[in-house]
Order: sequence, then C-alpha cells, then structure tokens
Amino acid sequence: MLQAMLASFRSKDPTTQVGCVLVDQNHHQISMGYNGFVAGIDESKLPWGKDDGPLVDQKYGYVVHAESNAILHSTKSLEGASAYVTLFPCHECAKMIASKKIKEVVYLSDKHADRDYSPVAKKIFELSGITTRSVEIKNELVDKLHHYLMEFPR
Repeated sequence: MLQAMLASFRSKDPTTQVGCVLVDQNHHQISMGYNGFVAGIDESKLPWGKDDGPLVDQKYGYVVHAESNAILHSTKSLEGASAYVTLFPCHECAKMIASKKIKEVVYLSDKHADRDYSPVAKKIFELSGITTRSVEIKNELVDKLHHYLMEFPR
C-alpha cells in the first residue's frame, strides 16, 4: 500500500491524488498508476477544475484514473492479481478490474462512498467474486503520509 501512496505523489491533480499498484499472487509488483491526464497531450490546455459547468471545462472529461493507468501499463496477465489503491475505485475502474479478472481490491479510503457510482462498483465486485478490504494504517509515519494524501490538496 505504501507503494500506491508513493505513486499518488506523481499525480498533478490539485485536489485528489490517487495511486494504484497491481501485484501478483507472490506480492511482486506488476504495474502501477496514478490519476492524470491522457498521456501525450498538452496538459497546459486542460482544466483541473471541477465546477458545475460543462464537462469540457472540468477535469473529469480528461483524467485517466490510477487503476486504469495501472491496467493500461501492465505487460503481464492480471488474472488473480491484487490491486492496492489509495481510494476505492469508481464504477468505470471496477468494470476494468473485473474484466481483467483481478481477484482483490485493497484500499485506504472510501471517501466517495455516498456517491451514486460507489454502490455500482461494489455490486460489480460482488458479482465478479472480487473481494475488497480496507487497510488501516498503524505506523505513525505512514499515517501522517496518508493523512496528508487524503486531507490536504497540493
């Protein structure tokens, strides 16, 4: 999970940095990802805002989530793998996770549990036989890092 937390630092999102690490059955890292704009485009021309205006003026139309990036960058089969993510996946990422036959999702925060997409993601995981579990941070230094990642925008 610490590797997922460190991956999240690569995100330029000013409000929510998310990291994901995919590991095989032996807990060897397969791939990692973080939330960011589509690779190869001029980021200076895209908004990081999340206002109620049109989608074209918000980050949501352009950001690739950490889980999706980790899946896209994997060169190995992900069947039976585990995903360590700093934020519980949305329903779109849940579809990709299930389609790749990842068996487990371990997460730090579910701060969007009250959003409409969270129950959909949970149902996708349930129907796909994917287990989910949250991780509680017990190390003081890692706890400070987690607090920083989840509470303070960069």
